[in-house]
Amino acid sequence: SNACEKTSFVFLRQELPVRLANIMKEIDFLPDKLLSTPSLQLLQSWYAQSLMEIVEFLDKDPDNRQVLSGFTEALINIRNRHNNVVPTMAQGVVEYKEAFGVDPVTNQNVQYFLDRFYMSRISTRMLMNQHTLIFHGSTNPAHPKHIGSIDPNCDVVEVVKDACESSRMLCDQYYLMSPEVEIKQMNAKAPDQPLHLVYVPSHLYHMLFELFKNAMRATVETHESSPSLPPIKVMVSLGSEDLTIKMADRGGGVPLRKIDRLFSYMYSTAPSPVIDNSRNAPLAGFGYGLPISRLYAKYFQGDLQLYSMEGYGTSAVIYLKALSTDSVERLPVFNKSAWRHYQVSQEADDWCVPSREPKKLGKHDSGA
Repeated sequence: SNACEKTSFVFLRQELPVRLANIMKEIDFLPDKLLSTPSLQLLQSWYAQSLMEIVEFLDKDPDNRQVLSGFTEALINIRNRHNNVVPTMAQGVVEYKEAFGVDPVTNQNVQYFLDRFYMSRISTRMLMNQHTLIFHGSTNPAHPKHIGSIDPNCDVVEVVKDACESSRMLCDQYYLMSPEVEIKQMNAKAPDQPLHLVYVPSHLYHMLFELFKNAMRATVETHESSPSLPPIKVMVSLGSEDLTIKMADRGGGVPLRKIDRLFSYMYSTAPSPVIDNSRNAPLAGFGYGLPISRLYAKYFQGDLQLYSMEGYGTSAVIYLKALSTDSVERLPVFNKSAWRHYQVSQEADDWCVPSREPKKLGKHDSGA
């Protein structure tokens, strides 16, 4: 294991600074008024400090046992320092919105940036967790076969059931009722066999928990006065290339116009939460659950999409790669193309916008 730890150490002391530096370059392209918020100042100081702490290991000897354990300690400290990055960044966006409002250009820039920023964070935490869990943690007795946070034999339907149960408990606590959930599975590769893939169960759980919460809330609120609640139907299907999870509710649906907003950081309709340092529900309150869940799906080349029928209900679909060889990281890179994204100015739309009032085109209408 010492040889593996050395290899991991030599890789991470190069790779982590590159990933941190890439995203720090992009932070600088945010609007000055957003950068000057207390939240962003704090956040930048965390990133700078963490970068310096890892760079210190660049000339250290990998064969020295104390160096290796010092590195693991540093990673744990860095991970803990960055625990509140998501709510801190979200708080900065709220402060900016309250002071300056939202305009389409800023929204577009912030959306582009935050997708990349949070994806970068998912990737650095993944690397740090792998190193610390494998070389510092003892084997998790509940999951002895896990390799760090990766389950080489992840039972997808079990994770669906776990997320469903947690969500039902929340729903029961809040509304004193919850809809039934029907789960079906289809294994086209090996009929009647359970659906397994190499994946990070915590990422999958995060996505499913978010989708179940939304589906249950919509179902209960739409059918408050009905004698019974329509069930949420989940279908899990494994093909040769994709593993797909579809969750269909009858919670009244969302108009197409609002679907994009469900994934927007700036147009999030959630009320600002009160930040406390206690362990409250994950990302409760900022309305970031869906966009971040989509990033978890995209991180290993999958996706998360919503299809809604207003008046009826919504189907959410998670796409994952069935083969671990296809599940490579999707990472933001800072380059000229990224830089150009931040130079966006408001251009005239090249599609006409229909006006509400019909134009009066008659020659003699001027006096009317």
